[in-house]
Amino acid sequence: MQITEKQKYQLKKFIKELEQHRGRHTELVSVYIPQDYDIIKIINHLEQEKGTATNIKSTSTRKNVIDALEKMTQHLRLYKRTPENGLAVFSGNVAKREGQQDFQVWSIEPPLPLNTRIYRCDKEFVLELLRDMLDIKEVYGLVIVDRRDANIAYLKGKVIVPLAKTHSEVPGKTRAGGQSAARFERIREGAKKDHFKKVAEYMKDSFLGNKNLKGIIIGGPGPTKYDFIDGGYITTEVKNKIIAIKDLSYTGDFGLRELVEKSDDVLAKEEIITEKKIMSKFFELLATKPRTVSYGSDEVMKNLKLGAVDTLLLSERLDDKKMEEFESEAKKVGTDVKIISVETVEGVQLKDMGKVAAILRYEVHG
Repeated sequence: MQITEKQKYQLKKFIKELEQHRGRHTELVSVYIPQDYDIIKIINHLEQEKGTATNIKSTSTRKNVIDALEKMTQHLRLYKRTPENGLAVFSGNVAKREGQQDFQVWSIEPPLPLNTRIYRCDKEFVLELLRDMLDIKEVYGLVIVDRRDANIAYLKGKVIVPLAKTHSEVPGKTRAGGQSAARFERIREGAKKDHFKKVAEYMKDSFLGNKNLKGIIIGGPGPTKYDFIDGGYITTEVKNKIIAIKDLSYTGDFGLRELVEKSDDVLAKEEIITEKKIMSKFFELLATKPRTVSYGSDEVMKNLKLGAVDTLLLSERLDDKKMEEFESEAKKVGTDVKIISVETVEGVQLKDMGKVAAILRYEVHG
């Protein structure tokens, strides 16, 4: 189960807000309620904790903990049942100056199911479980191979993470003077086999036993990749993870990017492809039918208020206030909103051209 770009943005924003707050003592309350757990039991437990808190020696800490627990139980009583993925709730006195009071309560239904129950009072809110949800666990293995070079990497979300790079000792096609053609070919073949064995060993070290590996995609120019795959070099357990083989024009870093782009049939449900497709559509329309797109904060907002925007493209680097303004307007007119990361070339282009763009429902003149 993966979280969407929108969910990721909202969770990042939620975590960022709570990270700003610090208690003077262990008086900020964090509660995690697992999915399917009875919320009434949590409320009863918090009521008991209020009684336990009366034993706290410090008058101000005691008052702050009891009031935070009261605020939290009032909030939890608004829920008829625990939400589908569970609930994370935070409460405490977040006043900037000592002696003042500003009791706040926050809650979020996380994008992934909560399996852990937590009750803790601390100087800061407990956010590790939410941060872990932002860390993408599942990866694809990427392998580029030809007779002379090989690259091994992970695709983690939208990011290509290089793991290994190797260059073979296979000599070029021109043999040195005095060498027979047969001897020269034997040298080339031996060097190629050594190269393939080394690449297979790198694959084994990188991929074998990785429980988060969803599959391996191999690519390269020409037929060499098939010699490698079918030549008995790759451990059976690793070979069984190969889900696609792609013909490429490049090797190296360009080859890795080309491999991802040519694997959209395999990666169709992955965020990197979804994001690339919508941004590629925008740039194609910008080049061929410029009146069917717009970009820049003012122009897009004008078209949004006209009801002319079909898809709103917002960079994750857009400030929170602007993001909320655009989302609010989009909701009024039924416009689809896509939050675009800066982890792809296209995402960086959007950031550089004003962080806001739109694909329109119809041509807009003037």
